[in-house]
Amino acid sequence: MTQNLPASPAVPEQLRAVVTGASSGIGAATVRRLRAAGWDVVAVARRADRLAALAAETGASVLVADVTSDDDVARLAAEVTAGGPVHALVNNAGGAQGAAPIASSALEDWRGMFELNVLGTLRVTQALLPALVASGRGDVVVMTSTAAHDTYPGGGGYVAAKHAERQIATTLRLELIGQPVRVIEIAPGMVATEEFSLNRFGGDAAKAEAVYAGVDAPLTADDVADAVVWTLTRPHHVNIDQLVMRPRAQVSNTQVARA
Repeated sequence: MTQNLPASPAVPEQLRAVVTGASSGIGAATVRRLRAAGWDVVAVARRADRLAALAAETGASVLVADVTSDDDVARLAAEVTAGGPVHALVNNAGGAQGAAPIASSALEDWRGMFELNVLGTLRVTQALLPALVASGRGDVVVMTSTAAHDTYPGGGGYVAAKHAERQIATTLRLELIGQPVRVIEIAPGMVATEEFSLNRFGGDAAKAEAVYAGVDAPLTADDVADAVVWTLTRPHHVNIDQLVMRPRAQVSNTQVARA
């Protein structure tokens, strides 16, 4: 017997996404994946030269902006919404600063991480949420970390920031009940990108490389981007609330198999 399935809701012919932190790593990989899937993409970051190269490679639109700046985010929202509907926001801009224990960690490092990971995500989400609702099928993706779900020695500031960022996603989902917007959290574990650990350790390449030493196949930026695009391309009545992903070699924030 043939089952009569309900008709799927109409899908816009052209979907459009905004990706923050798009100049490298997971953000750039997400732009590439979304463009390959046929989306229009606005790639947002602070570094104009890297954005220009990404635009030349992918055909994405680019917008130079700092998510920690109220003025930049207001300009971002005005320019993006003037260009048409917005169907997805990928809040990817973020990062860690330092790996000192609580007793000796720098307040400036904590302040910087909260400003970027938490308030940056809040600013851009608030600015684009009306457009996402108006699109009739909006998505807010929040890129957290396994640090948002557990802790580890030397990670206090980053863990605190990512826990706070996660609560933006979990609370916003509750507050948007009945609205045509999904809220998706992606929480990657160990991802080997060109800049994350290097930035964390203030440009110390030896310390950055040691993070991944002996680990069989850490996640790549493209692995995470693949997960982002998968969540965005589910039928819109399906919400992937939370997706936690790690390399097979990592079983927790503190236990990693090394050769």
